[in-house]
Amino acid sequence: MTKHMITRIPDMLFGADYNPEQWDAETISQDIALMVEAGVNIVTLPVFSWSRIEPEFNSFDFQWLDDVIEKLWEANISIDLATATATPPAWLVREHPEMLPVNRDGIRLEFGSRQSYCPSSLIWREHCARMATKMVERYAEHPAIVMWHVSNEYGDHISRCYCEESSRDFRKWLQSRYQTVDALNRAWGTTSWGQIYSSFDQIKAPTIAPGPINPSQTLDFDRFSSDALLELFRVEVDVIRSHNSSTPITTNFMSFFKDLDYWTFADLEDVVSDDAYPDPSDPNAYLDAALNYSLMRSLKNQPWLLLEQAPSAVSWRELNAPKPPGTMRLFSMQAIAHGSDGVMYFQWRAGRFGTEKFHSAILGHRGTQSRTWRECSALGNELKNLSELVGTKVSTPIAMLADWNSRWALGTPEAMPSEAFNWMDLAKSWNSALASQGLQVDIVRPQTDMIAYKVLLVPNAYLIDSITSEFLKSFVSAGGIAVVGPFSGVVDENDHVHFGGAPGPISELLGISVDEWWPIVDGQHELVELDGLQFNVSRWSEWVELGTATNLGIYISGHLKGKPSVTTNKFGKGIAIYVSADVDANGLDAIFRHVVKAANIQSLCDRVPSGLDMTIRSDGKQDYLIAVNFSDVPSQLPTWVTGLELCTQQHLGENSHVGAQDVVIVKLENNHQWS
Repeated sequence: MTKHMITRIPDMLFGADYNPEQWDAETISQDIALMVEAGVNIVTLPVFSWSRIEPEFNSFDFQWLDDVIEKLWEANISIDLATATATPPAWLVREHPEMLPVNRDGIRLEFGSRQSYCPSSLIWREHCARMATKMVERYAEHPAIVMWHVSNEYGDHISRCYCEESSRDFRKWLQSRYQTVDALNRAWGTTSWGQIYSSFDQIKAPTIAPGPINPSQTLDFDRFSSDALLELFRVEVDVIRSHNSSTPITTNFMSFFKDLDYWTFADLEDVVSDDAYPDPSDPNAYLDAALNYSLMRSLKNQPWLLLEQAPSAVSWRELNAPKPPGTMRLFSMQAIAHGSDGVMYFQWRAGRFGTEKFHSAILGHRGTQSRTWRECSALGNELKNLSELVGTKVSTPIAMLADWNSRWALGTPEAMPSEAFNWMDLAKSWNSALASQGLQVDIVRPQTDMIAYKVLLVPNAYLIDSITSEFLKSFVSAGGIAVVGPFSGVVDENDHVHFGGAPGPISELLGISVDEWWPIVDGQHELVELDGLQFNVSRWSEWVELGTATNLGIYISGHLKGKPSVTTNKFGKGIAIYVSADVDANGLDAIFRHVVKAANIQSLCDRVPSGLDMTIRSDGKQDYLIAVNFSDVPSQLPTWVTGLELCTQQHLGENSHVGAQDVVIVKLENNHQWS
């Protein structure tokens, strides 16, 4: 969190989205009393209340909101105040139906859900600025307001609009990017399939066509669409900052959401916040959550905030499994372990109507008789013991590259060698292999200062431009170790295949050439050998030719038998390793043990028991080890872990355990130093 917020609320944040517009005055008073009992110190409101605040154009009713804010503040509960622009009111949509979004099939989507707007609509942007202005003018000086919450989950329902206004905005964006239509034709390779344009006016948003759309066009439309929502965000950020520069601003992200480049959004805000909904029916959900949280803490290199999670079941999966007793606490503590300075929920009180009436809440439909009430209120009071963690950070000598341009370029499966190839799947498997060795990753982009890192993981970089190429080369040349995954260095910033083939501009860095991609039929696998051991590969393999690189592993089955599978190359003061296949977990473990040893990195332990998540937070002087055990059996902690356990205030000696489905947070007597 920012220093401003820590000064205002020095404890772990604990609270929820609150929808007082759904309840009468008596219920609101009961809610606030129960919030105090549960340890709530912050709530988010009024996210979806525009139509209640402004029932008709320029006719405002703030009194109900004033009353709620005053009652919360009297109870010493702070507010993450939303600008109420998450969805437009009905009167605005009916007055301006042209602002409704259009999907890729050309169908204009009706009012009756949420996010019923085209991100490029100038009318919508003007009204968002007007509403944000009203909110900030009225509440900027109120002492309860500790953070501004702009809109809600940008892109969740509408991240791409294909209406005429979006097409106009897209053309404007393209003109700014390319200046001339000839430059656009070159960038898009329009001589393929006879797509040459003689005017920008001939270009529209890429809707359904007789066959696959030009991938260079769809890449630019992805860039434009992310920028369109970014500009919508900027409209409100500028309004708030012009009136109230000291109160931090956030908008809630959705973990590794592909549709929006969160690097650019984080650049505009003060606090990174995330809505995290790991599936309780997935035994490996904690591994995916850890990677998502690595992104959140890395976006601004500071503690972040878990702004939404479910107390139990969500309402939007095909099967909405509840969180078994204790699971909510585990996921909450895991977020704290990975850098969150608080735990918040959607929602405080379960709604009686609407599409989220079956979404769990701190106060379920049975009120204080609900299991979620007992578990959440217990956690809220437990968090009071963790105040000294606030402001501490997670550090690691290992980084992972995440470039949205490359993810978007990879997202045209019908034009790829295999539709099964997926960046997110690779990133998850690589991160999980490191986590099993007690190691975490930070997430970086090509502009990141890499002085703190020894190892850079690149699970895939399909698109590599000159900036990314120089970034990788500089890191390795200075002494770093880069591990680059398959199907990397294939295309440039325009989605054109690099001359000479992959890995294009990093061929010298890796010391290899890829002659041909060799996807593996679904359900089948091949074998590779590493250090005398055999490992499976599935989905993907490549015909690799050695240049200056040497073998670390070879294929020992199939048509690639005898060919290099994993290579290593000295470059400057460092080493570049290329992994040409989708190697199984054991194979990745072997590769990363080789890398960790070469980088002289000391992990938390040699082998982390299955189901155990271990992380260290530190203020630079004092380290705290947080171990969250998602398994059904106790797990032994590393023998060197001794110190005060913060939740129980008891001393932990050597050879201690964390119980099944339990958490320990240890103020370490001997700080852990990365070698």
